[in-house]
Amino acid sequence: MTSLTVYEVIERLGLAPHPEGGFFRETFRAPQSVTAPLSPVSRAASTAIYFLLRSGEFSAFHSVLSDEVWHHYAGATLELHTIDRTGNHRRIELGPRLQAGECPQWVVPAGTLQAARVIGEGFALCGCTVAPGFDFADFDMPDRSELARRYPALADLIEAFTR
Repeated sequence: MTSLTVYEVIERLGLAPHPEGGFFRETFRAPQSVTAPLSPVSRAASTAIYFLLRSGEFSAFHSVLSDEVWHHYAGATLELHTIDRTGNHRRIELGPRLQAGECPQWVVPAGTLQAARVIGEGFALCGCTVAPGFDFADFDMPDRSELARRYPALADLIEAFTR
């Protein structure tokens, strides 16, 4: 896939802009429904998307009400940042280079803030599986001032990953 340009990947996979940044396309939505632990509303049991982020862009801090599993498929390493409900920050590198400490897969627990950017040049093509399934009604993207108020010790990180 590295011989394809980022524009060719976006076109071939039918990706569209995502509100948090990057590009996505839903590839699976389970026909079965379940009730999410953090929400009394019924959701698809699971959903999956392609997610592509280009160098120089970022996925802004956001959270969803379900667990989200990130999978790295191709391209550059993705730097994933999480902030849990108690304000603990974690930085994870998603990629194929196990010897360099990268992880090909990572779970972001329900309700955890997450943001991402590409390390280096090019793009990162990932997948995200959400269970119970993703619904935009469960998506929250707090603004910079709100996050800075909640987590003042993480001001630089919040500045880098909010609009």
